[in-house]
Amino acid sequence: MKNEATGVKRIFSAYTFSMQGLKACYQSEAAFRQEVWLSFILIPLALYLRDDAIERVLLILPVFLILIIEILNSAIESVVDRIGDEYHPLSGIAKDMGSAAVWLALILFIVIWSIILI
Repeated sequence: MKNEATGVKRIFSAYTFSMQGLKACYQSEAAFRQEVWLSFILIPLALYLRDDAIERVLLILPVFLILIIEILNSAIESVVDRIGDEYHPLSGIAKDMGSAAVWLALILFIVIWSIILI
């Protein structure tokens, strides 16, 4: 059994692992890089376009949701690729489901931004 950190040390360790994950995703996934840079435009734009706090939150939320789901999709792809190079139908299904989750998040983004801004 490994020695697990507790308290503040555990929080620092979790933060360190999270930053490593963000860095790995940014370095290895072009789609994530594009979405990160797009978020640097969209989040300030959301703050500028609306005065109402609820509307601002509703505009910003799907931007973060896309980033979160893209990270999870990348994690799924990494695990599937780790298993092996040979084709397996379940591997293809897992990757397709991850991609579908990103696609649905993008649709949600479009719907929310359209409703609030139109």
